[in-house]
Amino acid sequence: MTTQAPKEVIERLNKLKETIEHHRYLYHVLDKQEMSESALDSLKDELVKLEEQYPELITPDSPSQRVAGEPLPEFIKVPHKVPQWSFADAFTEEDIRAFDERIKRMLRAQHIERVPTYVCELKIDGLKVVLEYEAGLLKTAATRGDGRVGEDVTMNVRTIQSVPLRLTQPLDVIVEGEVWLGKKGLAALNKKREAAGEAVFANPRNAAAGSIRQLDAKIAASRPLRMFVYDLAQGSRIPETQYEELTLLRELGFKVNEYVKKCESIEDVIAFWKEWQKKSTTQDYQLDGVVVKVNEKQMQDALGYTGKSPRFAIAFKFPAEQVTTVVEDIKLQVGRTGVVTPVALLRPVSVAGSVVSRATLHNEDEIQRLDVRVGDTVILQKAGDVIPDIVRVVTDMRTGSEKPYTFPTHVSECGGDGAIERIPGQVAYRCVAKDSATQHRRKLYHFVSKHAFDIDGLGPRIIDALLEHNVISSYEDIFTLKKGDLIDLPRFAEKSVDNLLESIQKAKTVSLPRFIISLSIPQVGEETAHDLAAHFGTLDALMAASFEELEALYGVGPIVARSVRDWFDEKNNKTMLKRLCDRVVVLDEKKTTDVAGAVFAGTTFVLTGTLTTLTRDEAKEKIRARGGSVSGSVSAKTTYVVAGESAGSKLDTATRLGVPIISEDEFLKML
Repeated sequence: MTTQAPKEVIERLNKLKETIEHHRYLYHVLDKQEMSESALDSLKDELVKLEEQYPELITPDSPSQRVAGEPLPEFIKVPHKVPQWSFADAFTEEDIRAFDERIKRMLRAQHIERVPTYVCELKIDGLKVVLEYEAGLLKTAATRGDGRVGEDVTMNVRTIQSVPLRLTQPLDVIVEGEVWLGKKGLAALNKKREAAGEAVFANPRNAAAGSIRQLDAKIAASRPLRMFVYDLAQGSRIPETQYEELTLLRELGFKVNEYVKKCESIEDVIAFWKEWQKKSTTQDYQLDGVVVKVNEKQMQDALGYTGKSPRFAIAFKFPAEQVTTVVEDIKLQVGRTGVVTPVALLRPVSVAGSVVSRATLHNEDEIQRLDVRVGDTVILQKAGDVIPDIVRVVTDMRTGSEKPYTFPTHVSECGGDGAIERIPGQVAYRCVAKDSATQHRRKLYHFVSKHAFDIDGLGPRIIDALLEHNVISSYEDIFTLKKGDLIDLPRFAEKSVDNLLESIQKAKTVSLPRFIISLSIPQVGEETAHDLAAHFGTLDALMAASFEELEALYGVGPIVARSVRDWFDEKNNKTMLKRLCDRVVVLDEKKTTDVAGAVFAGTTFVLTGTLTTLTRDEAKEKIRARGGSVSGSVSAKTTYVVAGESAGSKLDTATRLGVPIISEDEFLKML
């Protein structure tokens, strides 16, 4: 039973259809890309869900009812002898298990009691091409087009060395596959185009499409295109299983991707999908998921097709790094250094494997640059460990009801009269009152946190309780705590008090980098703290360093140098440091590395994505212990980028700059 769609749902659905159709035409017909595929997938997914909820709104021209785009008029039209379908998508483990249940239910309905097996193939992000052979000789090559009619690109495809002009057997066959350009080939091609003053390709898929759809075959021949063939669409000899079909394609002389797995259950499929999430960046070609097909051809035939996709197969997409969502509000957040940061409160959405409901907008200038408004549909990006960012506003989705955001002059959390001011020479705002209760509380949270003094058991809730009962008011107070100060506080048992006091005692000896991090010096993050500690060696030397000495240090610069010098010159900070240093021991930074030797001396690493065998902090410590340094961003001076699971945009930067990208396994071998 369905309910009548509200007016706002109809408006949203129509906007979705208009926007998706516009970007589909740009991407599939003109080979232009203004929105990432994962973000466009997110809009399509929202459309499909709305149409499932309100099926009366489905129309024949809906993007959910069609396949790809029309051929360009410059090419000869080629009617497909075999219809070209697109795959339905699965994004989560729940989606793929539902696919498995659906397959088994439909098979039982046709009295097929055998349990299906599956074949998993990597989903290469390239351009689909259909090849027809007569008596073993290549006759035509065509793009997918709109699924019924494609474009004749035979002369261009003939230049691809991995495409056989003659098969090993004189068969009449139609096969399908993906033409792709590798990441290294893309970097070299873009370098040449940049030198020639030509526009560079945004990604390998666009480069492959742009190369195949050239009227001059010499251009395609000059580029290192390759092709994987994955389907025998028509022929006199069709094997009984998908796995055997791939074997036959290899025997006929086609290049078939080697990473294929036959799976006995859907749980094996999920395991393969998880494995390739971690390994997706290790290949030269770009991947966006795994294609899952029922292995048995008899079952494939029984399952058949919907209006646009095969029922027996599905594209199991990797977690998207870009999705779309709606900005429900914009709030200001006061940080521990008094900097005021605008934060977008979002309609909850899953991105890169986790549900997020907020994203940083950085500063007033960023809000103006993006022209983001409350009510806007936006593209959200989360790459690896990076806090979610709003990439851009999907202005096509605006209805006129969106509200522009005006940066205020006062924020209540700042204390005093709540006034804020723009920091001279910067784009950020800060509280005029230098030490509001909110800032002070957050500084204490940071002081005891993992990257600073790392006091186990002393989290924000305990800090709040100690402040509320006036047990502490400053950093040094933490190291004067006794059992009697804590035992009568709410929710404090004797064992928890003993454990906390033991943690505080252990934390009284701290390394110089951690000590610097703990102080909440504006502009000084984790990497800068390690650089300062490594260069000056002792706290006294750092405190005595001149502005010129600080500015000359690589990675510091004038803004950070002025911030450090001003912080140490402030009278209240000097008093606080003296009291704190009476309570703790700050270790001098060793100028020599541990027994592992300085094997990484002179190298700079960037870590991106999630590591499975080490925490990010452990990896950093091992690099530094061997004489290397760690940076948060990729530059021409980066030595290696270590790519973990769900690695993001840093890989694109590394590829563009020619910086070596290594896997976690390769990194461990280096250690």
